[in-house]
Amino acid sequence: MKIALVGIGKIAVDQHVHAIFGSDQWSLGATVSRQGAIENIKSYKDFDLLLAERSDIRVISFCLPPVPRFDYAVKALKSGRHVMLEKPPGATLSECHALIALAQKLRLSLYATWHSREADKVTVAKKWLVDKRLESLKVTWKEDVRRWHPNQNWIWEPGGMGVFDPGINALSIVTEILPVNIHLSDAVLLVPENRQTPIAADLKFYHPDGAAVTATFDWRQKGEQIWTIEAVTDQGTLMLLDGGARIMVDGHKYVLEDDNLLSGEYPRLYAKMAALVAAGGIDMDMRPMVHVSDALSLGRRQSVAPFFD
Repeated sequence: MKIALVGIGKIAVDQHVHAIFGSDQWSLGATVSRQGAIENIKSYKDFDLLLAERSDIRVISFCLPPVPRFDYAVKALKSGRHVMLEKPPGATLSECHALIALAQKLRLSLYATWHSREADKVTVAKKWLVDKRLESLKVTWKEDVRRWHPNQNWIWEPGGMGVFDPGINALSIVTEILPVNIHLSDAVLLVPENRQTPIAADLKFYHPDGAAVTATFDWRQKGEQIWTIEAVTDQGTLMLLDGGARIMVDGHKYVLEDDNLLSGEYPRLYAKMAALVAAGGIDMDMRPMVHVSDALSLGRRQSVAPFFD
């Protein structure tokens, strides 16, 4: 199938383009961007023009920031195209539910991608936890915003989510591996004096069986970057490391074969999108975004030093 990639920034160039080029299910038919382009691929600056000229392109993959994405996605769906959304799938929950309703009405596929769920050991962790009693789960997600999101000012504006832009990756893993649903009970958000969104956050969750579930997100990390999830159970302690790339149980490397033979987070996302289009399906799990929305609603804000990129 031919696919168009809208928004040619760092994540598109680093991940999406390589996943599409490496797939035998997809062909990159065109891109849309005000500045970026991919060599030897037809590039548009006007999204409406692409929709008008390229009826051969059945699927649109959006890598735009979340705030402008809704209007583009509506246009794509109304033109009869299937839609794939980079995380987070929108700026608000209401936007996402509106897209779901529209896709259902038009019988089109819609996919809210959570790339961290496709990390190598996430499925393994989910299988390990399914028959165990959770006592506590602790998420530690600390990285240097200047290294991973340089000069991306939209992140600091309303709808940009701040530290929840990477934090939602952790939440997408947690909601995938836990066999029960949790919800936010308390949050503290640290917001730079000169910004609109948090640079750090501490979260607490209600677990129906009483387990202590917490998360710490921080964009001020220097040196080693930390992306870990520690789950203490009645049958041992599981550690997901490096954002889900490695797994250990009771301090030892854990080996369990995964059914997914594809390598890499984004190739797996595009394989799932191909399956959704073939089946006429919709995959819009909003649980990670619900946690972020709850944190922004319930969180106690504390002002911290200004942040300058």
